Amino acid sequence: MKTTKSTCFALLFMTVLAVRSEPFRTDLNPALLYYQAFLMAPQTMSDADWDYLGSKAGLEQKLPKRFGPILANYDVEFKLAQEAAQQKAPCDWGIDLSRGPGTFLPHLRFIKAVAVASKPRVRWNLEHRNQTGARDDLLTAFVLGRNASRDGTLIGALVQYACETLVLGTIAENFGQFSPATLQQLEAGFETAPMQGTMAAAIMTEKLDHVDWLANKLLKLQQANPGNDSNVLAAIQKDDELSALGKYDETGKQDTNFWQLIVAASGGTTDGILKLIKETEPLYLRLVKIMTLPLPEYDKQIQIFAPEIQKSRNPFVQWMFGDPLKPRVKEFRVQAWQAMVQAAVEYKLHGDAGLKSVMDPCGHGPFTFQRFVLDGVDRGFELKSAYAGQPYPCALIFVEKEGVPFRTDGPHIGEAVQP
Repeated sequence: MKTTKSTCFALLFMTVLAVRSEPFRTDLNPALLYYQAFLMAPQTMSDADWDYLGSKAGLEQKLPKRFGPILANYDVEFKLAQEAAQQKAPCDWGIDLSRGPGTFLPHLRFIKAVAVASKPRVRWNLEHRNQTGARDDLLTAFVLGRNASRDGTLIGALVQYACETLVLGTIAENFGQFSPATLQQLEAGFETAPMQGTMAAAIMTEKLDHVDWLANKLLKLQQANPGNDSNVLAAIQKDDELSALGKYDETGKQDTNFWQLIVAASGGTTDGILKLIKETEPLYLRLVKIMTLPLPEYDKQIQIFAPEIQKSRNPFVQWMFGDPLKPRVKEFRVQAWQAMVQAAVEYKLHGDAGLKSVMDPCGHGPFTFQRFVLDGVDRGFELKSAYAGQPYPCALIFVEKEGVPFRTDGPHIGEAVQP
Protein backbone atom coordinates (compact mmCIF):
# COMPACT_ATOMS: atom_id res chain seq x y z
CA MET A 1 0.00 0.00 0.00
CA LYS A 2 2.81 2.37 0.93
CA THR A 3 4.57 1.48 -2.31
CA THR A 4 1.44 2.32 -4.31
CA LYS A 5 1.04 5.66 -2.55
CA SER A 6 4.68 6.47 -3.07
CA THR A 7 4.43 5.59 -6.76
CA CYS A 8 1.34 7.79 -7.20
CA PHE A 9 3.03 10.67 -5.41
CA ALA A 10 6.12 10.29 -7.55
CA LEU A 11 4.04 10.27 -10.74
CA LEU A 12 2.15 13.36 -9.57
CA PHE A 13 5.42 15.09 -8.73
CA MET A 14 6.87 14.27 -12.15
CA THR A 15 3.69 15.52 -13.81
CA VAL A 16 4.00 18.85 -11.96
CA LEU A 17 7.62 19.12 -13.02
CA ALA A 18 6.67 18.39 -16.62
CA VAL A 19 4.01 21.07 -16.56
CA ARG A 20 6.38 23.58 -14.96
CA SER A 21 9.01 22.82 -17.59
CA GLU A 22 6.70 24.19 -20.27
CA PRO A 23 7.03 27.91 -21.09
CA PHE A 24 4.55 30.05 -19.17
CA ARG A 25 1.62 31.58 -21.05
CA THR A 26 2.01 35.02 -22.58
CA ASP A 27 -1.61 35.59 -23.64
CA LEU A 28 -3.00 36.51 -20.21
CA ASN A 29 -4.22 39.88 -19.03
CA PRO A 30 -1.12 41.06 -17.11
CA ALA A 31 -3.32 42.43 -14.34
CA LEU A 32 -4.35 38.87 -13.40
CA LEU A 33 -0.75 37.94 -12.73
CA TYR A 34 -0.05 41.23 -11.00
CA TYR A 35 -2.97 40.66 -8.62
CA GLN A 36 -1.59 37.17 -7.91
CA ALA A 37 1.80 38.73 -7.27
CA PHE A 38 0.31 41.22 -4.80
CA LEU A 39 -1.32 38.33 -2.93
CA MET A 40 2.13 36.82 -2.47
CA ALA A 41 3.68 40.02 -1.16
CA PRO A 42 5.47 39.37 2.14
CA GLN A 43 5.04 41.42 5.24
CA THR A 44 6.96 44.62 4.70
CA MET A 45 10.31 45.16 6.32
CA SER A 46 10.32 46.73 9.75
CA ASP A 47 10.66 50.47 10.11
CA ALA A 48 14.06 49.86 11.70
CA ASP A 49 15.25 47.97 8.59
CA TRP A 50 14.05 50.73 6.25
CA ASP A 51 15.66 53.36 8.47
CA TYR A 52 18.93 51.44 8.35
CA LEU A 53 18.82 51.20 4.54
CA GLY A 54 18.52 54.98 4.27
CA SER A 55 21.04 55.82 6.97
CA LYS A 56 24.66 56.83 6.44
CA ALA A 57 25.88 53.57 7.96
CA GLY A 58 23.48 51.53 5.87
CA LEU A 59 24.51 53.26 2.65
CA GLU A 60 28.28 53.10 3.07
CA GLN A 61 28.50 49.44 4.08
CA LYS A 62 27.49 46.26 2.30
CA LEU A 63 24.11 44.98 3.38
CA PRO A 64 24.32 42.65 6.40
CA LYS A 65 23.61 38.96 5.79
CA ARG A 66 20.31 39.22 7.63
CA PHE A 67 18.85 41.11 4.64
CA GLY A 68 19.32 38.06 2.40
CA PRO A 69 16.30 36.11 3.75
CA ILE A 70 14.28 39.32 4.15
CA LEU A 71 14.68 40.28 0.50
CA ALA A 72 14.28 36.68 -0.68
CA ASN A 73 10.74 36.77 0.76
CA TYR A 74 9.84 38.93 -2.24
CA ASP A 75 11.00 36.33 -4.78
CA VAL A 76 7.58 34.87 -5.61
CA GLU A 77 5.96 38.29 -5.93
CA PHE A 78 8.69 39.48 -8.29
CA LYS A 79 8.61 36.24 -10.30
CA LEU A 80 4.88 36.64 -10.98
CA ALA A 81 5.30 40.34 -11.73
CA GLN A 82 8.11 39.48 -14.14
CA GLU A 83 5.87 36.99 -15.95
CA ALA A 84 3.15 39.66 -16.11
CA ALA A 85 5.62 42.05 -17.73
CA GLN A 86 6.16 39.54 -20.56
CA GLN A 87 2.50 39.17 -21.47
CA LYS A 88 1.42 40.25 -24.94
CA ALA A 89 -2.11 41.32 -24.00
CA PRO A 90 -2.81 44.87 -22.78
CA CYS A 91 -3.06 45.37 -19.01
CA ASP A 92 -6.64 45.86 -17.83
CA TRP A 93 -6.96 46.37 -14.07
CA GLY A 94 -10.72 45.90 -14.21
CA ILE A 95 -11.37 49.31 -12.68
CA ASP A 96 -14.97 50.55 -13.00
CA LEU A 97 -14.84 54.33 -13.26
CA SER A 98 -18.63 54.66 -13.00
CA ARG A 99 -18.20 55.50 -9.30
CA GLY A 100 -16.63 58.78 -10.32
CA PRO A 101 -14.20 60.40 -7.88
CA GLY A 102 -15.02 57.67 -5.36
CA THR A 103 -13.61 54.92 -7.58
CA PHE A 104 -11.43 52.51 -5.64
CA LEU A 105 -7.89 52.00 -6.96
CA PRO A 106 -6.50 49.47 -4.48
CA HIS A 107 -3.83 48.14 -6.84
CA LEU A 108 -1.83 51.36 -6.93
CA ARG A 109 -0.32 51.08 -3.46
CA PHE A 110 0.86 47.55 -4.24
CA ILE A 111 2.45 48.76 -7.48
CA LYS A 112 4.39 51.44 -5.60
CA ALA A 113 5.42 48.87 -2.97
CA VAL A 114 6.99 46.62 -5.62
CA ALA A 115 9.02 49.53 -6.99
CA VAL A 116 10.17 50.46 -3.47
CA ALA A 117 11.18 46.85 -2.74
CA SER A 118 13.16 46.65 -5.99
CA LYS A 119 15.66 49.21 -4.70
CA PRO A 120 17.24 47.13 -1.88
CA ARG A 121 16.85 43.93 -3.93
CA VAL A 122 18.90 45.45 -6.76
CA ARG A 123 21.52 46.58 -4.31
CA TRP A 124 21.72 43.09 -2.75
CA ASN A 125 21.99 41.44 -6.16
CA LEU A 126 24.77 43.75 -7.30
CA GLU A 127 26.70 43.24 -4.09
CA HIS A 128 26.49 39.48 -4.74
CA ARG A 129 27.42 39.80 -8.43
CA ASN A 130 23.96 38.84 -9.66
CA GLN A 131 23.64 41.15 -12.66
CA THR A 132 20.70 39.19 -14.07
CA GLY A 133 18.70 39.46 -10.87
CA ALA A 134 19.34 43.20 -10.62
CA ARG A 135 18.36 43.72 -14.27
CA ASP A 136 15.17 41.66 -13.98
CA ASP A 137 13.98 43.42 -10.82
CA LEU A 138 14.53 46.85 -12.36
CA LEU A 139 12.70 46.00 -15.59
CA THR A 140 9.90 44.30 -13.67
CA ALA A 141 9.34 47.41 -11.53
CA PHE A 142 9.64 49.71 -14.56
CA VAL A 143 7.06 47.83 -16.66
CA LEU A 144 4.72 47.52 -13.67
CA GLY A 145 4.98 51.27 -13.20
CA ARG A 146 4.11 51.88 -16.83
CA ASN A 147 1.09 49.60 -16.47
CA ALA A 148 -0.06 51.62 -13.45
CA SER A 149 -1.26 54.28 -15.88
CA ARG A 150 -3.32 51.94 -18.04
CA ASP A 151 -6.58 52.85 -16.28
CA GLY A 152 -6.07 56.42 -17.50
CA THR A 153 -6.48 58.08 -14.10
CA LEU A 154 -4.39 60.98 -12.87
CA ILE A 155 -3.27 59.14 -9.75
CA GLY A 156 -2.37 56.11 -11.87
CA ALA A 157 -0.09 58.30 -13.99
CA LEU A 158 1.47 59.83 -10.88
CA VAL A 159 2.20 56.37 -9.44
CA GLN A 160 3.75 55.48 -12.80
CA TYR A 161 6.09 58.48 -12.55
CA ALA A 162 6.97 57.57 -8.96
CA CYS A 163 7.92 54.03 -9.99
CA GLU A 164 10.02 55.24 -12.91
CA THR A 165 11.78 57.73 -10.64
CA LEU A 166 12.65 54.93 -8.20
CA VAL A 167 14.00 52.68 -10.96
CA LEU A 168 16.03 55.37 -12.71
CA GLY A 169 17.37 56.71 -9.43
CA THR A 170 18.45 53.21 -8.40
CA ILE A 171 20.43 52.87 -11.62
CA ALA A 172 22.19 56.20 -11.00
CA GLU A 173 23.06 55.30 -7.41
CA ASN A 174 24.61 51.97 -8.43
CA PHE A 175 25.81 52.91 -11.90
CA GLY A 176 29.42 51.79 -11.53
CA GLN A 177 28.37 48.30 -10.45
CA PHE A 178 26.44 47.48 -13.63
CA SER A 179 28.27 45.72 -16.42
CA PRO A 180 28.10 47.26 -19.92
CA ALA A 181 26.00 44.29 -21.08
CA THR A 182 23.48 44.79 -18.26
CA LEU A 183 23.20 48.50 -19.02
CA GLN A 184 22.53 47.72 -22.66
CA GLN A 185 19.84 45.23 -21.65
CA LEU A 186 18.21 47.77 -19.34
CA GLU A 187 18.22 50.36 -22.10
CA ALA A 188 16.63 47.87 -24.50
CA GLY A 189 14.04 46.88 -21.88
CA PHE A 190 13.00 50.49 -21.36
CA GLU A 191 12.59 50.92 -25.13
CA THR A 192 10.23 47.93 -25.41
CA ALA A 193 8.21 48.71 -22.25
CA PRO A 194 4.56 49.81 -22.59
CA MET A 195 4.14 53.42 -23.59
CA GLN A 196 4.28 55.99 -20.83
CA GLY A 197 0.89 57.29 -19.74
CA THR A 198 0.60 61.02 -20.26
CA MET A 199 -0.86 63.86 -18.26
CA ALA A 200 -2.97 64.87 -21.25
CA ALA A 201 -4.69 61.46 -21.33
CA ALA A 202 -5.14 61.52 -17.55
CA ILE A 203 -6.80 64.95 -17.67
CA MET A 204 -9.38 63.63 -20.15
CA THR A 205 -10.13 60.73 -17.82
CA GLU A 206 -10.49 63.22 -14.98
CA LYS A 207 -13.12 65.05 -17.02
CA LEU A 208 -15.10 61.84 -17.52
CA ASP A 209 -14.56 60.88 -13.91
CA HIS A 210 -15.64 64.22 -12.50
CA VAL A 211 -17.61 66.47 -14.86
CA ASP A 212 -19.58 63.85 -16.78
CA TRP A 213 -20.17 61.67 -13.73
CA LEU A 214 -21.37 64.58 -11.61
CA ALA A 215 -23.65 65.99 -14.32
CA ASN A 216 -25.23 62.58 -14.89
CA LYS A 217 -25.84 62.11 -11.15
CA LEU A 218 -27.58 65.47 -10.86
CA LEU A 219 -29.64 64.95 -14.00
CA LYS A 220 -30.96 61.66 -12.60
CA LEU A 221 -31.90 63.35 -9.34
CA GLN A 222 -33.58 66.12 -11.29
CA GLN A 223 -35.55 63.63 -13.35
CA ALA A 224 -36.61 61.81 -10.19
CA ASN A 225 -37.84 65.08 -8.68
CA PRO A 226 -39.25 67.13 -11.59
CA GLY A 227 -39.72 70.79 -10.77
CA ASN A 228 -38.71 70.32 -7.13
CA ASP A 229 -35.25 71.73 -6.44
CA SER A 230 -35.71 71.41 -2.70
CA ASN A 231 -36.02 67.65 -3.02
CA VAL A 232 -32.99 67.52 -5.33
CA LEU A 233 -30.85 69.48 -2.87
CA ALA A 234 -32.03 67.25 -0.05
CA ALA A 235 -31.23 64.16 -2.15
CA ILE A 236 -27.69 65.47 -2.71
CA GLN A 237 -27.13 65.61 1.03
CA LYS A 238 -28.40 62.03 1.40
CA ASP A 239 -26.30 60.67 -1.46
CA ASP A 240 -23.08 59.31 0.04
CA GLU A 241 -21.01 59.88 -3.11
CA LEU A 242 -22.20 63.45 -3.69
CA SER A 243 -22.15 64.58 -0.08
CA ALA A 244 -18.56 63.35 0.24
CA LEU A 245 -17.32 65.70 -2.47
CA GLY A 246 -15.36 68.75 -1.48
CA LYS A 247 -12.02 70.19 -0.69
CA TYR A 248 -9.73 68.81 1.96
CA ASP A 249 -7.27 70.81 4.00
CA GLU A 250 -3.64 69.82 4.58
CA THR A 251 -4.65 67.46 7.41
CA GLY A 252 -7.11 65.61 5.17
CA LYS A 253 -10.16 67.04 6.95
CA GLN A 254 -13.15 67.58 4.67
CA ASP A 255 -14.50 71.08 4.09
CA THR A 256 -18.12 70.67 5.15
CA ASN A 257 -19.02 74.04 3.60
CA PHE A 258 -18.43 72.80 0.05
CA TRP A 259 -22.06 72.23 -0.92
CA GLN A 260 -23.08 75.40 0.87
CA LEU A 261 -20.70 77.27 -1.43
CA ILE A 262 -22.18 75.43 -4.42
CA VAL A 263 -25.74 76.33 -3.45
CA ALA A 264 -24.77 79.97 -2.94
CA ALA A 265 -22.90 80.21 -6.26
CA SER A 266 -25.69 78.46 -8.18
CA GLY A 267 -28.58 80.49 -6.82
CA GLY A 268 -29.93 77.41 -5.07
CA THR A 269 -31.24 75.69 -8.19
CA THR A 270 -30.30 72.41 -9.87
CA ASP A 271 -30.00 74.17 -13.23
CA GLY A 272 -27.62 76.64 -11.60
CA ILE A 273 -25.48 73.78 -10.26
CA LEU A 274 -25.43 72.12 -13.68
CA LYS A 275 -24.36 75.43 -15.20
CA LEU A 276 -21.42 75.62 -12.78
CA ILE A 277 -20.41 72.09 -13.78
CA LYS A 278 -20.75 72.97 -17.48
CA GLU A 279 -18.37 75.90 -16.99
CA THR A 280 -15.55 73.50 -16.16
CA GLU A 281 -15.67 71.63 -19.51
CA PRO A 282 -13.81 74.20 -21.65
CA LEU A 283 -11.18 74.47 -18.92
CA TYR A 284 -10.51 70.73 -19.18
CA LEU A 285 -10.19 70.98 -22.96
CA ARG A 286 -7.78 73.91 -22.63
CA LEU A 287 -5.71 72.08 -20.04
CA VAL A 288 -5.45 68.96 -22.19
CA LYS A 289 -4.03 71.05 -25.04
CA ILE A 290 -1.60 72.78 -22.69
CA MET A 291 -0.44 69.42 -21.34
CA THR A 292 0.61 68.34 -24.83
CA LEU A 293 2.77 71.42 -25.46
CA PRO A 294 6.56 71.20 -25.42
CA LEU A 295 8.71 73.52 -23.38
CA PRO A 296 8.81 76.54 -23.32
CA GLU A 297 5.33 76.97 -24.86
CA TYR A 298 3.90 74.89 -22.02
CA ASP A 299 5.40 77.23 -19.41
CA LYS A 300 3.92 80.25 -21.16
CA GLN A 301 0.39 78.82 -21.40
CA ILE A 302 0.24 77.21 -17.95
CA GLN A 303 1.29 80.49 -16.33
CA ILE A 304 -1.78 82.07 -17.95
CA PHE A 305 -4.09 79.17 -17.06
CA ALA A 306 -3.12 78.65 -13.40
CA PRO A 307 -4.12 82.13 -12.14
CA GLU A 308 -7.51 81.75 -13.81
CA ILE A 309 -8.11 78.61 -11.74
CA GLN A 310 -6.98 80.28 -8.53
CA LYS A 311 -9.22 83.34 -9.11
CA SER A 312 -12.32 81.40 -10.19
CA ARG A 313 -15.41 81.87 -8.06
CA ASN A 314 -16.79 78.56 -9.23
CA PRO A 315 -16.27 76.07 -6.33
CA PHE A 316 -16.22 73.16 -8.80
CA VAL A 317 -13.23 74.69 -10.59
CA GLN A 318 -11.24 74.89 -7.37
CA TRP A 319 -12.18 71.31 -6.44
CA MET A 320 -11.59 69.73 -9.85
CA PHE A 321 -8.34 71.43 -10.83
CA GLY A 322 -6.47 72.10 -7.61
CA ASP A 323 -2.90 73.10 -8.54
CA PRO A 324 -2.56 72.48 -12.30
CA LEU A 325 1.20 73.17 -12.20
CA LYS A 326 2.30 70.08 -10.27
CA PRO A 327 1.40 67.09 -12.48
CA ARG A 328 3.36 68.12 -15.57
CA VAL A 329 6.43 68.92 -13.47
CA LYS A 330 6.67 65.21 -12.58
CA GLU A 331 6.14 64.24 -16.21
CA PHE A 332 8.91 66.50 -17.52
CA ARG A 333 11.30 65.36 -14.80
CA VAL A 334 10.77 61.65 -15.51
CA GLN A 335 11.21 62.19 -19.23
CA ALA A 336 14.46 64.04 -18.57
CA TRP A 337 15.68 61.36 -16.15
CA GLN A 338 15.02 58.55 -18.61
CA ALA A 339 17.00 60.38 -21.27
CA MET A 340 19.76 61.00 -18.70
CA VAL A 341 20.04 57.27 -17.99
CA GLN A 342 20.20 56.60 -21.73
CA ALA A 343 22.91 59.26 -22.10
CA ALA A 344 24.86 57.79 -19.17
CA VAL A 345 24.74 54.32 -20.71
CA GLU A 346 25.89 55.66 -24.07
CA TYR A 347 28.68 57.55 -22.33
CA LYS A 348 29.90 54.39 -20.61
CA LEU A 349 29.75 52.44 -23.87
CA HIS A 350 30.98 55.04 -26.35
CA GLY A 351 32.48 57.96 -24.44
CA ASP A 352 31.79 61.59 -25.30
CA ALA A 353 30.32 60.72 -28.69
CA GLY A 354 27.75 58.48 -27.02
CA LEU A 355 26.91 61.14 -24.43
CA LYS A 356 26.31 63.79 -27.07
CA SER A 357 24.15 61.44 -29.14
CA VAL A 358 21.30 61.72 -26.60
CA MET A 359 19.38 65.00 -26.51
CA ASP A 360 17.84 66.63 -23.47
CA PRO A 361 14.06 66.42 -24.13
CA CYS A 362 13.63 69.67 -22.19
CA GLY A 363 16.43 71.55 -23.93
CA HIS A 364 18.02 72.15 -27.31
CA GLY A 365 20.99 69.82 -27.17
CA PRO A 366 22.79 67.26 -24.99
CA PHE A 367 22.71 67.34 -21.19
CA THR A 368 25.22 69.45 -19.28
CA PHE A 369 28.01 67.11 -18.14
CA GLN A 370 30.54 67.46 -15.36
CA ARG A 371 32.62 65.12 -13.22
CA PHE A 372 31.50 64.90 -9.61
CA VAL A 373 34.20 65.20 -6.95
CA LEU A 374 33.50 64.76 -3.23
CA ASP A 375 36.24 65.38 -0.64
CA GLY A 376 38.83 65.39 -3.40
CA VAL A 377 37.75 62.05 -4.84
CA ASP A 378 36.19 61.66 -8.30
CA ARG A 379 33.05 59.63 -7.59
CA GLY A 380 31.24 59.78 -10.92
CA PHE A 381 29.54 62.32 -13.14
CA GLU A 382 26.52 64.60 -13.10
CA LEU A 383 24.05 65.16 -15.93
CA LYS A 384 21.86 68.24 -15.75
CA SER A 385 18.78 69.08 -17.80
CA ALA A 386 17.75 72.52 -19.01
CA TYR A 387 14.36 71.95 -17.33
CA ALA A 388 13.73 74.57 -14.64
CA GLY A 389 10.17 73.78 -13.61
CA GLN A 390 11.04 72.70 -10.08
CA PRO A 391 12.72 74.63 -7.24
CA TYR A 392 15.97 72.67 -7.56
CA PRO A 393 18.07 71.49 -10.53
CA CYS A 394 16.77 68.62 -12.63
CA ALA A 395 19.93 66.55 -12.42
CA LEU A 396 21.30 63.10 -11.60
CA ILE A 397 24.69 62.03 -10.35
CA PHE A 398 25.82 58.63 -11.64
CA VAL A 399 27.98 56.98 -8.99
CA GLU A 400 30.98 55.16 -10.45
CA LYS A 401 33.10 54.74 -7.33
CA GLU A 402 32.08 53.67 -3.82
CA GLY A 403 32.80 55.81 -0.79
CA VAL A 404 31.06 58.29 1.47
CA PRO A 405 27.32 58.19 0.58
CA PHE A 406 25.83 61.34 -0.91
CA ARG A 407 22.55 62.53 -2.44
CA THR A 408 22.35 61.75 -6.15
CA ASP A 409 19.32 63.97 -6.88
CA GLY A 410 16.90 66.42 -5.34
CA PRO A 411 17.37 69.74 -3.52
CA HIS A 412 20.48 68.45 -1.69
CA ILE A 413 22.14 66.81 -4.66
CA GLY A 414 25.84 66.23 -4.16
CA GLU A 415 25.70 66.63 -0.37
CA ALA A 416 27.07 63.88 1.84
CA VAL A 417 24.46 61.89 3.75
CA GLN A 418 24.51 62.93 7.38
CA PRO A 419 24.63 60.36 10.24
